Amino acid sequence: MPRYLSPILAAVLLAAHLPTARAEATAPARISEARINEAWISEDLAGEEMDSLAVWQRSDGPDWLIASAKQGQRLLVFDAETGARIGAHGGPGSEPGRFQRPNGIAVAGDLLFVVERDGARVQVLRLPGFEPVGQFGQEELQTPYGLWLDTRQAGAVTAYVTDSFMADFANRVLPAPQRLAERVKRYRVAERDGKLEVRYLGAFGDTGEDGALRMVESIAGDIAHDRLLIADEDRRVGSTLREYSLDGRFLGRSLPVFEGDAEGVALWACGDDGYWLAADQVDPTRFRVFERDTLAPAGEFSGERTSMTDGVALAGPSARFPHGALYALHADTAVAAFDLGEVAQRLDLAPACRP
Repeated sequence: MPRYLSPILAAVLLAAHLPTARAEATAPARISEARINEAWISEDLAGEEMDSLAVWQRSDGPDWLIASAKQGQRLLVFDAETGARIGAHGGPGSEPGRFQRPNGIAVAGDLLFVVERDGARVQVLRLPGFEPVGQFGQEELQTPYGLWLDTRQAGAVTAYVTDSFMADFANRVLPAPQRLAERVKRYRVAERDGKLEVRYLGAFGDTGEDGALRMVESIAGDIAHDRLLIADEDRRVGSTLREYSLDGRFLGRSLPVFEGDAEGVALWACGDDGYWLAADQVDPTRFRVFERDTLAPAGEFSGERTSMTDGVALAGPSARFPHGALYALHADTAVAAFDLGEVAQRLDLAPACRP
């Protein structure tokens, strides 16, 4: 751009030439905002560096909230109704049932899937005893972070695992553009006679300017709308959620740019209605709410204390949370819970989601 242009004119010309998908990532019309008290915050566990959350719905007692602890290299278990700590499992190591920087976790039935960044694998454990069942991904994964499970097929799941390998990890130097086509790996996983049967289904990721997944971690899906939302945390181009189809095609849309990192994302289904919830990693955390069908911004809220959230999880209904709960990590050291019924009321969301 010629040096004699004024800063104002230069900004106007630059904005006029931004790609279409970038132009969509602008501030929305005014939406509802609220400050909502946490239902509870767990005890502080300094030194664990918790990252991701999953809920196991038990049939004989309160649900379990399970958190991955990257620094502790184990899994922490909490009572999902009260936040009381129940126990811990694992420890550092490469043996089955031990972990090398566990990150993304997810539950399907009584199977717990745990992604290990430094182990470059996904372990599968059986709940409630955390007995190792098997592992997969060692041949394809390089620096895996998050995962989402498609559980609609009886007897098997499709696991989507994000893989944020770099050309230079310490300096966050991205790989060559063509390598971004390997950002998400898919696996078909089934259990037969106590053993895993795993088939690698290939990788995907857009390599274009607008749809590329540069620094990827969180991922979640909506089967009814054939949609994945995948968090791109690269703030050098604007951290956001990108919309992909379940078969791995970029659908041409990215959500409004986040202030901090786009972190945990989860689908809040209220019958056929509902919303997406995503954590904007700032202090305090801004929980952004988007319409399930259109992805239009529907509101946002913060807690009284919850900050710098990584992972989130949704669950319910339960005795304590009859309209469901949002669980969110607080500053890597604790877990917070929010009553979704209160969130729906305060943000004036759809009747199907409100008490």
